[in-house]
Amino acid sequence: MSRSAALIFCCTIAIIVAGGFREQTPYQYFRVVNPVAPYPSHVRAGFALIGGGEDLDEAFSWLCDGSGGGGFLILRATGDDAYNPYVNQLCKVSSEATLIIPNREAAESPFVAQTIRAASAIFVAGGDQANYIKYWRDTPVQTAVNDAIARGVPLGGTSAGLAIQGEFAYTALNDSRDGPDLSSRETLADPFYFRVTIARDFLKIPALAATITDSHFSARDRLGRLLTFMARILDSGDVASVRGIGVDERTAVLLEPEGQARVVGKGAAYFMNASVRPPVCKKGEPLTFDGVAVRRLRANAKFDLRRWEQDGESYSLSVHSGAIISSQAGGAAY
Repeated sequence: MSRSAALIFCCTIAIIVAGGFREQTPYQYFRVVNPVAPYPSHVRAGFALIGGGEDLDEAFSWLCDGSGGGGFLILRATGDDAYNPYVNQLCKVSSEATLIIPNREAAESPFVAQTIRAASAIFVAGGDQANYIKYWRDTPVQTAVNDAIARGVPLGGTSAGLAIQGEFAYTALNDSRDGPDLSSRETLADPFYFRVTIARDFLKIPALAATITDSHFSARDRLGRLLTFMARILDSGDVASVRGIGVDERTAVLLEPEGQARVVGKGAAYFMNASVRPPVCKKGEPLTFDGVAVRRLRANAKFDLRRWEQDGESYSLSVHSGAIISSQAGGAAY
């Protein structure tokens, strides 16, 4: 079925016509049904942590395989249904659907929760993670997605959709819509800078406990800000150790529920952990933070998050008065 022939439910901008009456809804729903798709089989749990940039076929195919051929659902807070034809061309699934949930009214809709519960694979698109936190937290959307994770439904996300997957998440709630990204320079100079906002337990993925993630990693020089996020989490005393996973553009970490991970794509993924609370993590003062172990993995490398070992190049990082110091030759941070 072509995209133009898709079954479409629209928001207050457009109108549903069903059963001879018109109904306005606060969400948008675009669905393409594939009548010749194979009969769906059992889903296979897993998580695709995609670093942003151009879409990565291998990561989407992995999610589609995990769906068992069932319905593939894209979740967004803004945007359109552009992922539907992409997934339709790439995957053999019974349907591709995009559900746009742009406010809390939409997130409270029974249809929205029912649609999420019916999905065999879920993908959270990029954009602004502040919208996901503002509109979906403490609503049936958050409950339905976490229920899907608990049932073993595979889930992936790119950019903002990656940022919300760890137990801890940078929320971007104090960022301006059209302003620049929160920079490493700003966070290292002041770990309590007003834009450093961190939430906990938005999604509940056991393999990503005590973990915070970041995307567009080396392209946007986000190492310093991820180190700052880790320092803030450790300084809070909420956990005895913290992990950070930074993923480059056009790169993904494909994570099994038991913690086995594989890197695919063009760039690298950085697995970082620390267990020593930062000696200086104060408002208005540059960060000092020691003892961060790093494992850098490229395509086809594997990593065991349970043992925190396997493939990859190892080095260590410290931050002294806001400056990153690396054990690598030449002091390279990435």
